Amino acid sequence: MDTKNPLVDDVDPTNEVPATETPVPEMIEALTTERDRLLAERADLQDLLRRRQAEFDNFRRRAERERADVIEYANAETLRSLLPPLDDFERALKVESQDKEYGRGMELIYQRFSDALKKLGVEPINSLGQPFDPNLHHAVEMAETEDAEDHVILDEYQRGYNFRGKLLRPAMVKVAVRKS
Repeated sequence: MDTKNPLVDDVDPTNEVPATETPVPEMIEALTTERDRLLAERADLQDLLRRRQAEFDNFRRRAERERADVIEYANAETLRSLLPPLDDFERALKVESQDKEYGRGMELIYQRFSDALKKLGVEPINSLGQPFDPNLHHAVEMAETEDAEDHVILDEYQRGYNFRGKLLRPAMVKVAVRKS
């Protein structure tokens, strides 16, 4: 039977530190160099992580902004498709009706429809008597007159609308031109 105890028998009774092949100053220098390399690598990785986080945050904000733009465009297109029926209501209200209750009902429907569009952010552009602005108006007729100033809107054929501060549809107008 083997009576050798590996825990006790392998211990150096002199308690001396085994001799190393590399002198201590060189070992310290190698460890310091390795530590500096690891610190630089860690700093590079932290910098890379910060950059990736910033890129991801920018991507997330850009994607959110693009999503909001798509929703805004879809809303504008939907509301633009509702403007012709509103125009039809306005034309219908200009026609005299024998039945006063029918006329009053049409006015109420028009008012509710108009109010619903206002709640959604659609605002009519007031054009009559205003100076012509090609950003807001589409001139379909020009009339020579001395009764009004030059480039003032005389008549509105189709009302224009803004949606949340942006032009939804330009107004179709008749513009005054001074006789020369």
